[in-house]
Amino acid sequence: MSDPATRRIVVIDGHPDPDRARFVHALADAYAAGAADAGHAVRRIDIATMDFPLLRNAADWKDAAPVPDVVAAQEAIGWAEHLVILYPLWLGDVPALLKGFLEQVARPGFAIGEQEGHRGPVGLLKGRSARLVVTMGMPALFYRSYFGAHSVKSFERNILKLAGVRPVSHTLLGGVEDSAEQRAQWLDHLFDLGGRAE
Repeated sequence: MSDPATRRIVVIDGHPDPDRARFVHALADAYAAGAADAGHAVRRIDIATMDFPLLRNAADWKDAAPVPDVVAAQEAIGWAEHLVILYPLWLGDVPALLKGFLEQVARPGFAIGEQEGHRGPVGLLKGRSARLVVTMGMPALFYRSYFGAHSVKSFERNILKLAGVRPVSHTLLGGVEDSAEQRAQWLDHLFDLGGRAE
């Protein structure tokens, strides 16, 4: 019998550059290490190493069979109780490759469905929570106050909550190029979050 205090976690590293020097990769590693150290079951999805096409029309999204990398990602997400999605803020939003991944994964019948007598889409990923970890060059307070953290809110509302994932927490890390000492503190924080499966 499994320990009720342990959780099944999928860490989705959404940085499109496979260069391991990217800070998002280190944050993903820290979270996964903290979770594994605490006894949680952890799986990883690294967007930069995946092979999938971009969707170009609604027919492909609805009817085309997903490629093996996408099928494997859907299986991992279906298995998970908690999703951790990490990415850099590019031009005020998620990187294009991560958006392409989300479009591939969140297909009808997996993330969103229809229910007779129910108006609008039905989320098929209920029972899962999520954390978005977003790095950016600007101060996080400026992103929150001036821009209203609009893209993070859109990700939460238009993708995760639409699919039934809730609650969704945010960790916004600003000025990531500024201080090695601050980066070390953030890595420790992600390790702790992983240990608590938050």
